[in-house]
Amino acid sequence: MSFQAYLDTIQKKTGKSPADLRRMAEGKGFSRNGKLTVGTKATEVTNWLKAELGLGHGHAMAVFALLKGAKKEDDA
Repeated sequence: MSFQAYLDTIQKKTGKSPADLRRMAEGKGFSRNGKLTVGTKATEVTNWLKAELGLGHGHAMAVFALLKGAKKEDDA
């Protein structure tokens, strides 16, 4: 599954776009100005996404990669 396919599936399941997810993460204090805050751990983000949005681990990790800047929406 491509990275974009993960994001597409997340949007279909939750109705949240990558921009929405970034805003939500900022609201939770996991990121600021588009960058993860110092000390934010993948487990914190994935636990939040699993509990709040019902994502599985792989999809939650895709969002973490997006927030971390390791991947972008247009990555194949």
